[in-house]
Parts: sequence; C-alpha cells; structure tokens
Amino acid sequence: MEPGKPRPCRGFLVIRLLPEIAAAAHRKPKRRPRSEVRAVHGIPIAGQAPFPLEFPRPHPAPETAMSELAYRRVLLKLSGEALMGAEDYGIDPVVIGRIAREIIEAHQAGAEIGLVIGGGNIFRGAGLATGGMDRVTGDQMGMLATVMNALAMQDALEKLGGKVRVMSAIKINEVCEDYIRRRAVRHLEKGRIAIFAAGTGNPFFTTDSAAALRAIEINADLLLKATKVDGVYDRDPKKHADAVRFEELDHDEVIARDLQVMDTAAFALCRDHGIPLRVYDISVPGNLMRILKGDNVGTLVRARR
Repeated sequence: MEPGKPRPCRGFLVIRLLPEIAAAAHRKPKRRPRSEVRAVHGIPIAGQAPFPLEFPRPHPAPETAMSELAYRRVLLKLSGEALMGAEDYGIDPVVIGRIAREIIEAHQAGAEIGLVIGGGNIFRGAGLATGGMDRVTGDQMGMLATVMNALAMQDALEKLGGKVRVMSAIKINEVCEDYIRRRAVRHLEKGRIAIFAAGTGNPFFTTDSAAALRAIEINADLLLKATKVDGVYDRDPKKHADAVRFEELDHDEVIARDLQVMDTAAFALCRDHGIPLRVYDISVPGNLMRILKGDNVGTLVRARR
C-alpha cells in the first residue's frame, strides 16, 4: 500500500453484502416437477417416475384364538414333585418337555401364562427343618431349589420357541430378573411367559401361598394347581379306595374340611380376593387346554354364590 493512501475498510464490504445474503436466505429453492423425481435405494434422483402418494398399508393381523378361551390370563402352580416323573429326585427331561409343550400350546392359543414352581424335588424347607436344620436356612435352600426348577423350565420352553422371563423374589441378578409387579405384567402383555421363582422371598411361606399372591398381583382370571391327582377328594385317594372327588367347592368349605390341597394361607388369599382355583391332574395330556376352553376338568374352588 502506498504511503498516504487511506486503508480500505473491510466492514464496508460486509455491510454492502448483507442485503443480498438476507435475500438469498429467504429465497425458496427451486423444486423439480414431481414427474421428474424418483428414488434409488431410498435416495431421490431426477428424471424418473414420481413417488407413490400413499404408503402401502400393512396386512391385517390374523384373528387370534383368544375368543375360544374362557380364561385370558392364568397362573399355573406346578409342584416340584411333578417334574420328577418316575425318578426319585431331580427333574425328568421327558416330563418337563411334555409339560413345556402343553404350556406352549396354551400360549400360542392366546393365553397369558405365569408360572410358579415348587422345589420339593430338590429341597423342601420344612423337611430339612424336621431333620434338625434351622427352619429359615431350610426355607432359603428351598427358595434356591425353586430357582433351579424355574431355569430348567425356562430352558425347556425356549427350546420350543417360547419367550420366557424368570423373575426371582430374591436377588440373583446374574441368572434372572428381580420380581417387580409392573414389569411382570408388562412381560405378560408383551406375549412372554413369566416364571416366578423363590416363592415370596420370605421363610415360613410355601410356594402355594406365593402362587396365590402372584395370581392376585397379575390380576389372573384363574389359579391352576397342577398335581398328580385329578381333583380334590374328601380323603387321600391313594390310601382310601372309596374316596369321593368333589366337582366344585367354595373356599370356606375347603378350609372348614381341612382338605390338604393347598395351605390355608393360600386359600384365604384366594377367597379374600375372589380368585377361582382349579385343581387338576397334570399327567393327563391336553388337560391344560381343556380347562382354558372352559371344560369341567378336576375340581373348581371358587367364592360362595
């Protein structure tokens, strides 16, 4: 720059350009005619046919078999002994596979199913306490046995294509979820089978009481007690050939007669909250679906009319 000449002001150029910049910012871009726009792999390009004006609608979902079922949501209580089959201890793979197939069949028919499984095939807290063990410790071992059975049932169901969640009343986060009522209900609504393990999480409460409690919490339509006998009898049918089976009972009558099918606390919970209970023989194939369809299988225990 020559000495004596004034230095140019850069701000002057910016001020002169501001109106043009503002006009360009508000100017709408030119659009190509719709007939010249197409897409390849989802990217619009020019010179081809237009997009469709409407997106294709999804096909309607097939009608569910839910209308054929008398009960929409059920809680199935399985005893640990039911998993033994002909064995003296543990789990019979053939038996657990057959039970799992029945559960999957019911689930595919539209039922929402929760499960509570006992632990008597592995440990029973009351039995251990009779042998001299501290009752609380024995019950805690029994809770762990129910978790083992729940994991075995989860594996059997998943091999058949089921979506299953095990939820424990005691914290075992490495192997299963914690039991949270809202999450359990959500699992059922999402079409998953929920297995509730570890009883209530407290000693001195049986898995029968846990089943009644979970049935109330998930708003089950029916509590199913799966046993090795075909209902409730006035006496032990294995010891008395003339034992009479009941078709229907009310909760108070079961408690008054002291019929040893479930413990009194479980019956009282069902009575107070209006949960019907059906006791049936799990060893007869197809019984579960027949009950869900409304057939009179086993013994029905419900509130007094």
